[in-house]
This record gives sequence, C-alpha cells and structure tokens, in this order.
Amino acid sequence: MKKERSSFTSRLGFVLAAAGSAVGLGNLWRFPYLAAKYGGGTFLLVYIILAITFGFTIMIAEIAIGRKTRLSCIGAYQALDKRFGLLGWLASLVPVIITPYYCVIGGWVIKYLAEFVSGRGAEAAGDAFFGEFIGVQMPGVLNTPVTWFIIYVLLNAVVVLFGVEKGIEKVSRIMMPILVILSIIISVYSLTLPGAMGGLKFYLLPRWEDFSVLTILGAMGQLFYSMSLAMGIMITYGSYMQKDNILEHSVTQIEVFDTGIAMIAGLMIIPATVAFSGGDTTLVQSTAGPGLMFGALPKVFDSMAFGGVIGTIFFLLVLLAALTSSI
Repeated sequence: MKKERSSFTSRLGFVLAAAGSAVGLGNLWRFPYLAAKYGGGTFLLVYIILAITFGFTIMIAEIAIGRKTRLSCIGAYQALDKRFGLLGWLASLVPVIITPYYCVIGGWVIKYLAEFVSGRGAEAAGDAFFGEFIGVQMPGVLNTPVTWFIIYVLLNAVVVLFGVEKGIEKVSRIMMPILVILSIIISVYSLTLPGAMGGLKFYLLPRWEDFSVLTILGAMGQLFYSMSLAMGIMITYGSYMQKDNILEHSVTQIEVFDTGIAMIAGLMIIPATVAFSGGDTTLVQSTAGPGLMFGALPKVFDSMAFGGVIGTIFFLLVLLAALTSSI
C-alpha cells in the first residue's frame, strides 16, 4: 500500500515555511555586508532586478517540478527525464556543502543570544569581542565556536524530527511575523542615530562608479543563497505543496517576503554602522565583512533603552530564522 505523502495544511503555511527557508542568515547576516561591500544602492538595484526576473523564473520552475512529481529533488529530475537525473544529485550536493558552513554562523548567533540572556550585551558590543571569539582567543569551552556549532546542529535535528506540519510549518507561522515587526522597530531606531542619514543615502542611492562585474556576481551569488535556489530545497518544498495553490501568487509572496526582509536588514545594519564609524561610508565599504551584523547590532542594542531585552529577542528570532533555513 502506497503511503500518503503529507503536505502543508494551507497556502499561508506553505508560503511562510518556504519563506522561512529563504529568509534566514542569507538575509539578516549576508545581504547587509555584501550591500556595504559592493556599493550600497548600486548592489541593491542590481539585486532587485535579478530577483524579479532571474530569481522569480527559477523559483517558480523548481516549485512546479516538486509539485508535479511529489518527489524529492533526486527523484523529481529522474521522473521528468532520466537523462537529467544527474542534476538532482548535483543539486542535492549543494546543501550538503553549505549546511556545515551555515551551522557555524548559526552557532555564532546562539553565542550572542547567550551573551544577551546572561546580561553581557555590553561586553558583546565591544570592538574586539567578535574577533576574539571566532579567533578562539577567549578561555573556556563556552567561548569556543565549535561548542555553539554542535548546539546548533542538535537544535536542527530536534525540529526536523517533528516533521513538516508539527515542526517546520508550526515554527514558521509563529516566528516570521514577529521577526518582521521587530526588524522594523530596530531599523527605525537605527535611522535615529547621529550620522545614520549618511548611511541611508549610501544604502538606497545607486552610484554608477560603484558598478562592476563583481557587483553583479555578488548580487547573483546572494540571490541563489538567499532564495534557496538550485539546491533542491524549493523542489522539496514544492513536493509538499497542495495542488490547488496558485503557484504564481505563492512565489510572488515568497520573493516579496524574502527581499523585504533583506532590505530591512540592510536598514538595521548599514546606517548604524556608518553612524558608529563617524559617517565615513568609504570606511564601511572597505571593511564590510562577515562580522558586520555581529559588530554593528550589539552596539545599537547597547545604546537603546531596554537594549538587553531587545537584543535577546532579536537574536532569538535570528536563531529561529536560521533554523527554518538550515532544517
């Protein structure tokens, strides 16, 4: 007897879960530092153009393949045409390569969450904190990145064990709206910092002197990373999608949600980074890197009223966003 395949209970559940897969560290951590590195508004414009053309086309094709075949990535390509079965194996190999790297960053998020929960948010806002942590220059097992990496991997295993409806869909329904609201609040506060308007102009206004092939490549790489494309994920989610869902509407909502969160993350981090750099956008552009979020946001929280509480909630939500992507 053929086992009935489970599915998402509603279109909203599918959209939030698929958006949860797309929305994660790629938006909150990677997008802001790439935007700062590749020219702010110039990178933003290139990314949006790619998202509404190239990204939309690939996402709708992958979800359609999954919904039609009701199979995993490997099985879906083989079902369409046996000659393309190798593509399924290649696409499935990408998450295998990315996941350990992703879990390392997820471990960093848990570390910062632990710092704010324990009331040491001010120490986490120090200039040397992030470098000393990832450089394993702090004493103790709990100050070693490998410890937090292991904790993050175990959290992923727990959520996955609960399955599609009770695990992935339930978590996504609760945390995604809260993440949006809190991100908007932090963005508004960041824009009130002295010197933040210079960062806002840098982030939103394109400057053609910043445009280069590297800008396109950076935006394209971010597109695939952030939207979970060409790695079998959207095919897998599509295989659990109900047949009566309107595909174009769902993909549009996922893309709007994903790109919107990325833009809000940039508003949280880039203006604040410019403000704390004395208004020097060239300095931010030259020093932007993986530590941008972990360096800028703790400083923002440290300057806010009730910053410890807000920082705790924020890093908890970032952790949940990261989990919905990595699971």
